[in-house]
Amino acid sequence: MQYFSAGWAVAGLSVALPLSALAAEPVAQAVAAAPLGSGIGGQLTQLVLGLLLVVGLIFVLAWLMRRVQRIGPGNAQVIELIGSRALGPRDRLVLVQVGEEQVLLGITPGRITPLHVLKQPVDVAPTQAATPEFAQRLLELMGKDQKDKK
Repeated sequence: MQYFSAGWAVAGLSVALPLSALAAEPVAQAVAAAPLGSGIGGQLTQLVLGLLLVVGLIFVLAWLMRRVQRIGPGNAQVIELIGSRALGPRDRLVLVQVGEEQVLLGITPGRITPLHVLKQPVDVAPTQAATPEFAQRLLELMGKDQKDKK
């Protein structure tokens, strides 16, 4: 095996190294001499693109889950929420319809208690959506506020 004598300036010693160890030196010097900006920029671009891919995949899967849940078997609702009333910050009364029966439930953080089964179902008029006139008026008001702020 061939040896090469390399001097150490710090210790003042001469050390014999095998030539195979010196063969790795040009590679290390070439890597050290490479411009750092292109490597870091490339890694940063790869990192950002990977992050965007993962976030996009999360949104696509969430959208797909919502679509699959809507398509589920027999999309007819068996239990329907008729009304709800808050009794306190964490307590509620809820009126639900199950088939032909309406049940009044008491809901607390740790328990759901059936309070009463109604003999006669309560007729609740469906809530009306906002009229187009109201929506138009709201947009006008919002537009005026935006103009005033500028």
